[in-house]
Amino acid sequence: MISIPKLKNTDSPLFFLMAGPCAIEGRDMALRIAEQIVTLTDRLKIPYIFKGSYRKANRTKIDSFTGIGDEKALKILQEISETFGIPTVTDIHESHEAAFAAEYVDVLQIPAFLCRQTELLAAAARTGKAVNVKKGQFLSGASMKFAAEKVHEVNPDCQVLLTDRGNSFGYGDLVVDYRNLPEMQAFGVPVIMDCTHSLQQPNQTSGVTGGKPKLIETIAKAAIAVGADGLFIETHFNPAEAKSDGANMLPLDQLEGLLERLVRVREAIL
Repeated sequence: MISIPKLKNTDSPLFFLMAGPCAIEGRDMALRIAEQIVTLTDRLKIPYIFKGSYRKANRTKIDSFTGIGDEKALKILQEISETFGIPTVTDIHESHEAAFAAEYVDVLQIPAFLCRQTELLAAAARTGKAVNVKKGQFLSGASMKFAAEKVHEVNPDCQVLLTDRGNSFGYGDLVVDYRNLPEMQAFGVPVIMDCTHSLQQPNQTSGVTGGKPKLIETIAKAAIAVGADGLFIETHFNPAEAKSDGANMLPLDQLEGLLERLVRVREAIL
């Protein structure tokens, strides 16, 4: 099991969950989403980490939503952690962000496109916080060994997590190769399946990334069957109105039923 402060239900044999909105759009929406997921995961005994990006740096168009302000969003993440007694995770994009974000959150996440950025990984490791590295769409699971090694070279005690989010399939689609999960688990670190970003359809001519959210359950069930340690799911009250990545997010009212079914899958293979 992963070692992250404030993580609850760690004695559970179930998978852990990283879930929340793509971006922090405001205090009320973030707290409402967190409250619902905390209630649900406590009932199901699922270890839970709230996810929310304080800033979105990788956008297709220059006028795309990037955030409500760095410190404002990070303080919301801190409030969620203190209110519900849970850990939080957010993305960082440049080395100088690591120490700043680490003051507010428990896990620093390295976006897939940046997973080979040595100084970014090193900066995250130096904070002493857990580091979740998303596998690049252009990489195999086996090649993520070197990302984990970079973090541990700087900080041998750092809790490293690796997340699969699909591989590029042509110019505008992704495909999931489930061989990546056991390949990355062989490095002795927890491995997560990103069930929402793996269904993106990037590089659309509209300048807005598409997605196939109806397949979230398919991706998640297969990941649990393969033996994923954790799941990453972005969710929102109304994905159609989300300011970032709405095309591949799970409606929040569907999360309870999904997790209940995934728990049964997990119990069946234990």
